[in-house]
Amino acid sequence: MPPRQRLSPAERRAQLLAVGAKLFAAHPYGDVLMEDVAEHAGVSRALLYRHFPGKHDLFVAVYQQAADRLLEQVPLDPGGDLLEQLAAGLDVHIDYFVANRNAVLAANRVLAGDPVVQTVMADELDVLRARLLAVLPLADDALRATVSAVLKSWLVFVQVLCVDWLTEETCTRTELRDTCIGALLGALRPLLPTDPAPGWPRQA
Repeated sequence: MPPRQRLSPAERRAQLLAVGAKLFAAHPYGDVLMEDVAEHAGVSRALLYRHFPGKHDLFVAVYQQAADRLLEQVPLDPGGDLLEQLAAGLDVHIDYFVANRNAVLAANRVLAGDPVVQTVMADELDVLRARLLAVLPLADDALRATVSAVLKSWLVFVQVLCVDWLTEETCTRTELRDTCIGALLGALRPLLPTDPAPGWPRQA
């Protein structure tokens, strides 16, 4: 065990979250033990449990932090190019999924029925949906409601497709991203008065 450092409660929590994130990314959920987290952090189990009563609590905090950081990296500017922002946002999420495969699979498979973990993911998708609604040309409330429903379905589609891709890479990473973009544009074009991305698909 490394020598223990004196840290403030906020600093200690941040340290434990960082250690937890690394372990949940490197190992399947069932293989991560709180004892391992304490050892890697250089703290006693009692101190770890004062911050996180159990592994589930630590995982939820790790995943919430990841969701918050992903949202910070996907601001979606109403004045920006929709296609470029879609590609950039999907790249950010796919990069995270690849780097944290075990954590993503834990949230979507092992803990698929866990209401707390699912709330973290649902809240992130709701924020992304609201940001996408803000960048699309929507003429009235009726159209907004229709597009909102399409976006909700599309975000779930992306989530399921990316998780399946992590399990078995049946296409390239670029093909995965472009499939997600194409699915959204294909669903939106019949609804919007103007094409939201006239440059798509790109010509070879």
